Amino acid sequence: MAVIEQVNHMVHSLVWGPVMIAAFLGAGLWFTLRSGFFQVRRFGLWQRRTFLTLFKKRTSASGEGGTISQLQAMSTALAASLGTGNIVGVAGALILGGPGAIFWMWISALLGMMTSFAENALGVRYRTRGEDGEYDGGPMVYIERGLGLRWLAMLFAVFCTFASFGIGNMTQGNSAAGALESQFGLPPAVCGGVFCALFIAVSAGGITRIARVTEKLIPFLAIGYLAAGAVIIAVHYDRILPSFAAIFQGAFDFRSAAGGIMGSAMMQALRCGTARGVFSNEAGMGSAVFAHCAAENDEPAEQGMWGMFEVFADTIVMCTVTALVILTSGVPFDSSSDAAALSTQAFSSVFGRAGGVLVAAGVALFAFATLIGWSYFGEKSVSYLFGRGAVKPYRVLFAAAAFLGCVVHPSLAWELSDTFNGLMAVPNLIAVLSLSGEVFRILREYLTRRGKV
Repeated sequence: MAVIEQVNHMVHSLVWGPVMIAAFLGAGLWFTLRSGFFQVRRFGLWQRRTFLTLFKKRTSASGEGGTISQLQAMSTALAASLGTGNIVGVAGALILGGPGAIFWMWISALLGMMTSFAENALGVRYRTRGEDGEYDGGPMVYIERGLGLRWLAMLFAVFCTFASFGIGNMTQGNSAAGALESQFGLPPAVCGGVFCALFIAVSAGGITRIARVTEKLIPFLAIGYLAAGAVIIAVHYDRILPSFAAIFQGAFDFRSAAGGIMGSAMMQALRCGTARGVFSNEAGMGSAVFAHCAAENDEPAEQGMWGMFEVFADTIVMCTVTALVILTSGVPFDSSSDAAALSTQAFSSVFGRAGGVLVAAGVALFAFATLIGWSYFGEKSVSYLFGRGAVKPYRVLFAAAAFLGCVVHPSLAWELSDTFNGLMAVPNLIAVLSLSGEVFRILREYLTRRGKV
């Protein structure tokens, strides 16, 4: 065990070091510049093609062959990304990097929107239909079909499979069990049993059932969480401007600079903000591509826009609300603070005892949504590596890991999660950058057909 921890620490320092942070930001900057700041200049266009379509009369996908609607695809992708990262993760970023970390989360999201556009557009462009009529898609498909590098595609699938047991499973179960035990006295074993039973019931129906559940669960959770956060921010309205001032000041804090070298405070804010931003919205990791590839939509550019909206909703909106709730509440924190306790205290500043209940319920429900979303990502990776026959054994192992995560504190799983997240991004970023010409062609042809050039 000590050897594993030592190796993980070494690999983690590489995949979340300055080089990978530069890779995440650099990829997003490349797609942003080459697209002419599409996410900013064409804000109205991609909002009309995504969020605003929800207010129009629409029909659901047929569900045949595992196809789902664009809303269901985004809900499934959001189910995997909206979770403890939006509540506990933001608090952790504030603790480690100070208010300035939030600014770098915004930058990570702004640039990551175009990375998400690229990977999801490529996902739809290169996906294929299997013999059962279900779409076969994901980063490993565009890595193999677009670049002809099957070994790199298999590497991504391996990393994604391991990540599904960490970020998408044990860590989520542990967060949910801890929150429910602290607020309701629910034994972790009971939480684990409930998680297992619900997971088995949902996953047995494949992507169509997962999508139906997330389509109903995610909007309810998101709207409820945003409404509660808005109440707290409104109560402390006089602290909103000072909170934003702290964010911008902390983002460019040169007070500890010496000899022309960036201050450690600024570098810590940048590292934490970028890492937590990626952890929250998963742009650049390639995981959300699995859900978007199942959408009943043949327009790669439009599915890419749904990916953009997903990052926007996840980080620009949800994470910002969490950050403002904590900062405006005035709850003190330092490097020794506990992230979950900090979030609870912030909500309790207005709602009292109900604040803790709200956070606990939110963590548990978001965690379950993340679990079922990531189970599908893991299934597609396992299926790519070993064939569809490996899916059922994978589900059994996934359910067992969910129970284990609830009853045993998986400290190593938390550490390994971050590592495998970063490792997933390596082959994915290589692919999307290598296929960037295809991405710009997809976008240019889409805009030309609609007279938007």
